[in-house]
Amino acid sequence: MSPAKSERPLYRAIFVFVLAPVAAAVVVSVLLLFGVPAHFVFFAGFALKSWLKAPNAVGVAATVFIWWVVIVAIGLLWDRRRRNS
Repeated sequence: MSPAKSERPLYRAIFVFVLAPVAAAVVVSVLLLFGVPAHFVFFAGFALKSWLKAPNAVGVAATVFIWWVVIVAIGLLWDRRRRNS
């Protein structure tokens, strides 16, 4: 099988579209639960929001999206490293 082709496309799709978004929302919630100031948790999202001159919901969604991207990147790198070893 070629390296570009996934060995388990269903598992990868579940990870990317189900587990990673839930994990991103959990990360944001846990940060807030443990007392991290909201200004720090939502900094990247609110920076994007102010640049776009959009409502607050855009800042929250952008923050969760950024965490989703980070989680997916780490998961895919982990999978690639596991397959190569």
